[in-house]
Amino acid sequence: MLNTIIVGETGDLPPLLIVHGLFGSARNWGVLQKRLAVERQVLAVDLRNHGDSFHHGDNSYPALADDLADVITAHGGVADVIGHSMGGKAAMVLALTRPELVRRLLVADIAPVAYPHTQMHNLDAMRSVDLSGVTRRAEVDKQLQAHVDEAPLRAFFLQSLALSPEGARWKLNLDALADAMPDILGFPTLEGPFDGPTLFLHGGLSDYVLPSQHDAIRVQFPNAGFEAINGAGHWLHAEKPREFQSAVEAFLNS
Repeated sequence: MLNTIIVGETGDLPPLLIVHGLFGSARNWGVLQKRLAVERQVLAVDLRNHGDSFHHGDNSYPALADDLADVITAHGGVADVIGHSMGGKAAMVLALTRPELVRRLLVADIAPVAYPHTQMHNLDAMRSVDLSGVTRRAEVDKQLQAHVDEAPLRAFFLQSLALSPEGARWKLNLDALADAMPDILGFPTLEGPFDGPTLFLHGGLSDYVLPSQHDAIRVQFPNAGFEAINGAGHWLHAEKPREFQSAVEAFLNS
């Protein structure tokens, strides 16, 4: 079972499941999770090969969707689901293959398509770090600077660094994620459709969800709507948290 952070109490509404993206974890969503837990229970998971969940050689979207299905089954059998980026693709596969588990689906800044931009350079940057003798995150940050210019991106990666008296280690299963990169960038061929209410919420400055893709998306998600958060890029929930929260609540309560 995936490591799951639970906030809030069960009630009349089904739980809300939050699924992070590549290199992320449940803890990235902590503030938003607490804000959304006022009226319902909110579950945030660490996907396999991330955070405190198990490592496995299979990081395909059907495998990720099966993990999410297990979590929902263990918490009542139906949930509303939010998925960002890679987590959004996993959530879409879940909805298309196990629609009885998903009441409403919100997909954050990703579409059910293949993308050309790889994350191998970031994986290679983390794999290049010599963790022997490391006792502080600053030491790893200094090594990453040779490969990653953006300080916020390095800080994001460092959230997945575990420090202990026994030494430092990445919580990310870097080798498995590298092997799975073609699958992560792509999207499996699935019949579907998922007929439930669906919102594709994307950053106004992002190019991950384009108007030219809308018709194809509606083939698999016929009740899909599309909404942009102005001034936000791919990390819309971190860049515009209040606007993201308002859009989520409006969709879930509509």
